Amino acid sequence: MVPVKDRIIKVTFNADVHASLQWNFRPQQTEIYVVPGETALAFYKAKNPTDKPVIGISTYNVVPFEAGQYFNKIQCFCFEEQRLNPQEEVDMPVFFYIDPEFAEDPRMVNVDLITLSYTFFEAKEGHQLPVPGYN
Repeated sequence: MVPVKDRIIKVTFNADVHASLQWNFRPQQTEIYVVPGETALAFYKAKNPTDKPVIGISTYNVVPFEAGQYFNKIQCFCFEEQRLNPQEEVDMPVFFYIDPEFAEDPRMVNVDLITLSYTFFEAKEGHQLPVPGYN
């Protein structure tokens, strides 16, 4: 993978929590700058402020939607149950890169901002979260 050094992309981070989950969840950085073909590491922080253990699970999305096919997560906490004990706070890493082919796609020529957004839900027995797909 060869980095495309002349194409700088700003990646911003968003965090949401469904009303059923009483966690505090936020990105530890608001933005980072990356170039296609280079890996990057970002962190989110989650805290269970309640007095009982809670299991959460997250989904994510990438905006603009068309850029999602180039956003590759190497390591991520999404779609895996995360158990937080009472008052526990954890760092959650996201290790990712933007595919260098991003720079070759004419639809991406004016895209210099990508937002990675996670939403945490309380994990329910037998409940499956939808996996995002791209056309």
